[in-house]
Amino acid sequence: MNKLTVELLLTGNELLCGDVIDSNSAFIAQELATLGLEVTRRVTVKDDLGLLSEEIAAQSKRADILIVNGGLGPTVDDMTAQALSNAAGVPIACHPDAMAHLEDWCERRNYQLNEPNKKQAMLPQGCDIIANAVGSAVGFFLELNGCLIYTSPGVPRELKTMMQDEILPHIRQRKTIENHTDISRFGVFGLGESTIQEMVNDAFPDWPQNIELGYRAAMPNIEIKLTSHDQQAHDIKPLWQQRLVELLGAHVIGFGKTTMAQALVNALNESAKQVTFAESCTGGLMASQLTTVAGSSAVFEAGFVTYSNAIKTSILDVQESTLHDHGAVSKPVVEQMLNGALNKSGADYGVAVSGIAGPGGGTQEKPVGLVWIAWGSSNKMQTAALYIPLGRQYFQQYVAAVGLDLIKREVLGETQAPVYLEARKAKLN
Repeated sequence: MNKLTVELLLTGNELLCGDVIDSNSAFIAQELATLGLEVTRRVTVKDDLGLLSEEIAAQSKRADILIVNGGLGPTVDDMTAQALSNAAGVPIACHPDAMAHLEDWCERRNYQLNEPNKKQAMLPQGCDIIANAVGSAVGFFLELNGCLIYTSPGVPRELKTMMQDEILPHIRQRKTIENHTDISRFGVFGLGESTIQEMVNDAFPDWPQNIELGYRAAMPNIEIKLTSHDQQAHDIKPLWQQRLVELLGAHVIGFGKTTMAQALVNALNESAKQVTFAESCTGGLMASQLTTVAGSSAVFEAGFVTYSNAIKTSILDVQESTLHDHGAVSKPVVEQMLNGALNKSGADYGVAVSGIAGPGGGTQEKPVGLVWIAWGSSNKMQTAALYIPLGRQYFQQYVAAVGLDLIKREVLGETQAPVYLEARKAKLN
C-alpha cells in the first residue's frame, strides 16, 4: 500500500511579509501526524487569484490530500473559493447550507448580515461544506484530480476546531491509512532536555526502538512526546510512559495540554483549599495564569500586585524598617509579603515573589536575575533565593512557573525538592 501524499497551501500577504507568524501549518502537521500522515510539501502564496488557482491545480495533481488554509473571509483579499472554482473549472454559486450558517451565526450575535458577509457563502459549485462551530466562514471540500481538497479558516481557534471535529474524521472515512500513529504527551518543569535524556539513558538502556521519544522546549516547560506507529508499540507504550513518569517524579506537570496552573487548580480542588499570591517582579502573572483555568474561582479569591515599596507597606503590612534594612528583594520582605497576603485573603496557601527582572536595577550584591520566593502557609513557610539571568520576559515567566510549581508541590505534600532549587540557588554575599 502506497503512503498517502499530503500537501499544504497557505494563503495571505500577511504571511509573506511577516506581519503574521505562521503557526497554523505546524498545528495541521501535528494533527495529521496522529493519523500517521506526513506533510511532504508546504507552499505559501500571496493574495493573487491567478497564482492561487495555478498552485491548487498543480498540487491537486501531485497530492492525495491538500489542505488549503486561509482566504475564506468576507473581504476582497479572501480568494480561496474563487481560486478553487477556477482550478476545478466550475462556477461559483451561493451554497444554501453556507448561507444558512451565516444567517444563524449573525442572528445569534444580533449582527446584521451584510453584503460582504454573504461573500462567504459563495462557493465552488458541487462542493460540500465543512462546519465551522466557532466562526462565520464555513470551510468546504472538493475532490479534484483524485485529490481530496479541504479548505480551512486562517483564524487559529477556528482551524483547531474544524481540523479535530471535521477534517480528520472525514479523512479517516475517505482514505485507508496504512499505519495509524499514536502520540502521547506530557509536560515537565524544572528539568532540561539534556538532563532528562541523561536520566533516560541511565535508567532505561533497553528503551524500545519502536517507541520514539521526543522533546519540545516550550519555555518554561518541556513537552515530552512518545510516538508509536504499530499495534505492538501501541500496546507497550503505556507501560514505558508510566516508567518514565515515575522516573521524573514531581517534575511532571500533567498529561496532554495540562498547564502548571491547571495542575495547581486540580490539586487545590482535591484538597478543598485556596491560594493567594503576593507578586512584585512578576506583575500579577501567577494570578493571571491561574484565572485562565475554568473553575479557578473555587480556589482563588484574591491576589496582590505590590510593585512599589509604599504599596507593599500599605497593602501587605510589610514593615518600612524591613524594607530599609534589607531592601525589597530579600528574605524578610517576601516573608512579610506572604504573611500579609494570607491574612488579607484568608487563603490556606500562598506565594510571594520579589526580584530584579532587569535590564537595570541590579547591583553587585543583588544582580539582575535575583529573586526571593516565599511559599507555603502561615504555619509552614519556606523561602529560597534563586538566580535566573534570562532576560526580563523569560525571567518573569520562569519565576511565575516556579511559584506555581512550589505551591503545587506543597499542596500535594511532595517531599522531593525540585532540581532547580539547588541548580539555580543564588550565591549571596
